Amino acid sequence: MDNIYRRRLDREQLDRVLASAGIAPGLVRSWTELPEATFNTVYRVELDGGTAAAASAAASAANGTPSDQLRPSGVQPGEVQPGGVPSGEMPPGPVPSGAVPSGAVPSGAVPSGAVLKVAPDPDAPALAYEQGIMRTEALFHREAAAAHLPVPKVLHADFGRETTGSDLLLLSELPGADWHTLRERIGGPDRERLRTELGGLVARLHRITGPGFGYPQGEPAPDWPTAFTAMVEAVLTDADRYGAELPVSAERVRAAVRDSADVLAAVRTPALVHFDLWDGNILIDPAPPRPRISGLIDGERAFWGDPLADLVSPALFGDIERDPAFLAGYRAGGGQVLFDSATRRRLALYRCYLYLIMLTEAVPRGYGGPEHAWVAAQAGRQLRAQLEALDTVRPGSAP
Repeated sequence: MDNIYRRRLDREQLDRVLASAGIAPGLVRSWTELPEATFNTVYRVELDGGTAAAASAAASAANGTPSDQLRPSGVQPGEVQPGGVPSGEMPPGPVPSGAVPSGAVPSGAVPSGAVLKVAPDPDAPALAYEQGIMRTEALFHREAAAAHLPVPKVLHADFGRETTGSDLLLLSELPGADWHTLRERIGGPDRERLRTELGGLVARLHRITGPGFGYPQGEPAPDWPTAFTAMVEAVLTDADRYGAELPVSAERVRAAVRDSADVLAAVRTPALVHFDLWDGNILIDPAPPRPRISGLIDGERAFWGDPLADLVSPALFGDIERDPAFLAGYRAGGGQVLFDSATRRRLALYRCYLYLIMLTEAVPRGYGGPEHAWVAAQAGRQLRAQLEALDTVRPGSAP
């Protein structure tokens, strides 16, 4: 899957980006475009070991936090989360949901490196929430780094489009590989322990709060019902504008959100929500003595809102209630979740929103092929199922 509007760099442009970040271009060993990205153009930049100090200093200045030496990462596309569709039903290839990792290189292949993300042409068609989305990713990484969460460091950002004509973000690499790539090597007790660890990290993320509700690049809303209604309306407008084929009417979706204003109003504090925590955006360092989570990446879909929204993508096409290890870690880390009818209603709304994005974004990006067909079928089926659940699960009804 490939966004047909991706912007690619030549070596001269790459050198200018690195020089702006305080990294001598002559220290680049190689740079490779990563095919896994589905929205931005992403390059893996292999650096000589001496560059690590300069890059680390740039990270420290950009983030205001102690710097670590750059280390390699490996990420590969994945498919379905715990409680979701069995992997045997998935066709080969990535899930083209926009939830694709930043880089792909075997762990330990190089002593240091960086990941460069270049936004599409500013005039390219995109969803409303994708306007300025790279700014959101930079904000997410900086906020999460300040809370000592395992995220890439921002080495350099250019949102004035002075270097390439597009927004760009230069990030440090993290050790390990994405969870999907390592799924056959991680099982039994290690898997359960890592799910618990992930739940704890997500709970820590939700302690970060913002100035208002909604996407960071927009005007903050005073309350969550206002923000979420606007978010859903924006993607419905995008679907109409691009001619996306939805399996349900826009009015049915609007009615579901309108009828849920009371449960949405229970959210009083705008927490930082990643909203894209599927396996491909979770890095695992498999080094002895035991595997550990080494990174949460690709925070470009982040928003200020209901923490419950982050319980959707870790169980993509499934149900987080079927992941007790994750929930144990989430609760132990201070996360609060009680699966009553109001909670299930909010979760159904957030699943609907994610599936609407997945069905709509494929049109302006020019997706096609068997992977897209599979994902579209799954997202459409799940969207219908969640709306049906909203018709039956109402506040005050039996769990």
